[in-house]
Amino acid sequence: MNEINPQEEMITFFKTLVDPNRLCIAGLLGVEALTVTQLAERVKLSPMAVMNHVERLSAAGIIGEKDGRYSLQRKHLEILARDTLAGLRLPPKMDEFDGEAYDQKVVRDFSLPDGSLKSLPAQPKKFQAVLHYVGRVFEPGVEYPEKQVNEMLKRFNEDTASLRRGLIDNGTLQREKGVYWKSGTVKA
Repeated sequence: MNEINPQEEMITFFKTLVDPNRLCIAGLLGVEALTVTQLAERVKLSPMAVMNHVERLSAAGIIGEKDGRYSLQRKHLEILARDTLAGLRLPPKMDEFDGEAYDQKVVRDFSLPDGSLKSLPAQPKKFQAVLHYVGRVFEPGVEYPEKQVNEMLKRFNEDTASLRRGLIDNGTLQREKGVYWKSGTVKA
């Protein structure tokens, strides 16, 4: 399957909503589910014109149809926003890391100026220091699908599997059915 990049999907989202009629239709469908005829009456367009706009909104994943009524796809939009924002999130800089002196030295030795990691330490104690540094990007009470976790970890190092496994093993993250959350917090 050809997977769409979240940034490309977000660009399509904005290009679709740049049209004032489509924006109005999406807004109406965010309030209640409506038929094409009801939409045509409210936006004062022909049913054919509304149908063209509805098709564009549907193709972009902004709205969906059930039993002839259209509504805003809130869950899809939430996932799109979360994936896009996760992809844009940069790793924290070393000077923002408030770990113990040993952890700070290890992270400084393994970090590049942009906050990413040159490599992952082989020694367990050093790897724990790096995991403490990396684990700070996860917020309490937020659920992350595995794809998003990988995108967040990729900002630090390409070996996302080792980082993810380490964060689970050291208790920073918990996992259930492909969903991750920060340990010690309530799953949303």
